[in-house]
Amino acid sequence: MTTLSYVDSLAKAMHDALAENDNAVIFGQGVDDFKGTFGTTLGLPEKFGAYRVQDTPLCEEGMTGICVGAALNGLKPIHIHIRADFLFLALNQVLNMAAKYKYMFGGHHDVPIFIRAVIGRSWGQGAQHSQSPQAMLSHFPGLKVIMPATSQSILESYRYAINDFSGPVVSLEHRLLYGVNFDVEEDKLRTGENALTSYIVREGADVTIVATSIMVLEAIRAAKYLASYGISCEVIDLHSPTDIDESLIIESVRKTGKLMVADTSWINFGVSAEIARLMCQQGFGLLQKPMAAIGMAPSPCPTAKALEDLYYPNQEVMIAKILELVERNDIAIPNEKSMADVYKKFKGPF
Repeated sequence: MTTLSYVDSLAKAMHDALAENDNAVIFGQGVDDFKGTFGTTLGLPEKFGAYRVQDTPLCEEGMTGICVGAALNGLKPIHIHIRADFLFLALNQVLNMAAKYKYMFGGHHDVPIFIRAVIGRSWGQGAQHSQSPQAMLSHFPGLKVIMPATSQSILESYRYAINDFSGPVVSLEHRLLYGVNFDVEEDKLRTGENALTSYIVREGADVTIVATSIMVLEAIRAAKYLASYGISCEVIDLHSPTDIDESLIIESVRKTGKLMVADTSWINFGVSAEIARLMCQQGFGLLQKPMAAIGMAPSPCPTAKALEDLYYPNQEVMIAKILELVERNDIAIPNEKSMADVYKKFKGPF
């Protein structure tokens, strides 16, 4: 077992993608500058050449169109957006072209684009630099969406998606995770399609928590806290909103009878709604209590930190919801207002 930070695992995945695929290229704003996209592309232009690691202009749709053309002609483009919000400018190419090309042309053309986009908070990001579009992207057939929560998950899913998968993939990386260290068991890396699907992170018997991205870590923290009071939480990393292991969730709820979904985006019309659909169609009658869900408040993201702390869910909200599910009112709820104070203390806006 080795220890590897989230950002170092991203850097390793980018390095390995270029080393193992002579036709892989990386595009993105600032991929070749002194920051190297938060450190994930540092050193790659020097080792693999400027042709394969290219800075791009502020022209998201145009560059994505170039990536589609490159993929159709045998390259493996990796396109990086330092904010997922910038990806919105390229949705015509992503949703109307890359996701549909193979279907529209009788399966004759693959579009193996791998898109990285950063989600999540710091403080002061505001309404246009903080959105988490997994539900919207997952709505469209032909596009895979992943949300790696750990370094091991990055090594597993990026290798499969870049080396073996022939269609477009969007990976949403949470910026609060970048500096977090994780234990990596390289001899237990999931391979093939298994690298994309959901998995149990922590077994439990009283409550099932289905979580995405950084909310997986929040769920584990909540589970550890509640375990000291005799409450056992099973945590499932959804990992891919487009490749949900439905039977895994159903069987977990069959055991616990209680379900909470913790997502990084808004609740309405989101991942929580999809899990609720799953329970209604395949697990009707299994729930002993109404399903709980936590996510961002139904508002654009405020800029002031005090308001951001109310906008994003935290441990206080998560544990309070779980205690409602298990009908316990004798346990103190941690007074913790901000995830950003736990994972990374930002000194100012951005």
